[in-house]
Amino acid sequence: MSFIISAIASLVSVLVFFNSKRLVDHRIAQLVIRAIAGLIALFSLVNAATRLIVVIPAGNVGVEDFQGKVSDRTLPAGIHTINPFAEVVQFSTRLRDVKEEISATSKEGLSLAIDISLQYHIDPTKAGRIYQNIGLEEREILTSRFRSISREIVSGYPAEAVYATKREEISLKLADKLRSQLAPLGFIVDEALLRNVKVPETLQAAIQQRLKAEQENLQMKFVLEKETQEADRKRIEAKGRADAQKILSEGLTPSVLQLREIEATEKLSTSPNSKIVIIGNGQGTPLILPVDRDTSKSLSSPQQ
Repeated sequence: MSFIISAIASLVSVLVFFNSKRLVDHRIAQLVIRAIAGLIALFSLVNAATRLIVVIPAGNVGVEDFQGKVSDRTLPAGIHTINPFAEVVQFSTRLRDVKEEISATSKEGLSLAIDISLQYHIDPTKAGRIYQNIGLEEREILTSRFRSISREIVSGYPAEAVYATKREEISLKLADKLRSQLAPLGFIVDEALLRNVKVPETLQAAIQQRLKAEQENLQMKFVLEKETQEADRKRIEAKGRADAQKILSEGLTPSVLQLREIEATEKLSTSPNSKIVIIGNGQGTPLILPVDRDTSKSLSSPQQ
């Protein structure tokens, strides 16, 4: 409607501008009429142009609504020409964070107060569907489903798991379930977080005491494993030494011992401090050799 009014006002102003001489005879009056008509025409043209062109800012998309009929085309960020008789509804596509505190019941029937956060954004390609089916206030629907799904998932876990050990698992299940239900509506779930879980003080103390005991057991298990590994290392080292001694003793045969004896005697005979060398192994008469650097001769001969 504003486009039609602007177009008519602009047309009338142009006609008045060019026919000012017919309206009045006075020169100054004609100039005044032309000035006023020109300003009105300019204002009307600018207003009409704004109905033909729309600027969608960054982080938003636009949807055209013409007399209740929503266009399937989504207008991304930028400048667009549109139907001058249509209205453009804008949606933010930026990440949104919904924080809720819900009351839920654990698997064993205990009442829990949970602070949960849902991070999501609009699917730009489904902005038209969101406008048709939900409108501009989607928070109420999202919050309702968010609460219902959260209670359903929490009810499948014991209070201790919700409070301490299974938070990440519950968050992942919650995010997956929300994605499956909200994606058809045009919403993309980025993450669901369990920020805080409040349980009765007596239960909280019991859970913390149990977790502390588990940590101590893990520490003790680590120490025992370390001691066991050290004992295994020492046992393997001792076995290696025993095997080496066994191999060495098995290798010292009589022939080898006799050879070592001959080698030792030979070295002894070449020593400058040796005077007499006695050769024998305790069997029969030993052979006594004087050590002379110039000559060597036997003093006795062996007897059989």
